[in-house]
Amino acid sequence: MNQPANDLPDMQMDTSLTSPQGSAAAQRALDYYLKPTVSEDMNESRFFDVNRNVSSEEALVHASDLLRCAAATAFESASHLQGANRDLAFSTVHMIDMAKAMVDRSLEGHQRG
Repeated sequence: MNQPANDLPDMQMDTSLTSPQGSAAAQRALDYYLKPTVSEDMNESRFFDVNRNVSSEEALVHASDLLRCAAATAFESASHLQGANRDLAFSTVHMIDMAKAMVDRSLEGHQRG
């Protein structure tokens, strides 16, 4: 009986790039995601930043509006697709709707308090 052949080519890994040690860009990325206080102290200019004077309620209202727009954009894009791509796009719409529901629930707490 013949064994099934593995149709995948043999992949050789380049192990020389597995350590971020010595890479300034990798270290900055790790610091940004794993040590937020380090990144905030570096005074890096950002493309987009939230004004420190914006209240948490204002930020949630704006986030809710952004999520509404994102859901509308994703829905319109999904409407013009077919098959698995359509399913993936509508999954994105669903996840955006869930995130918006969470933000809106947080806003309800602000309005009661």
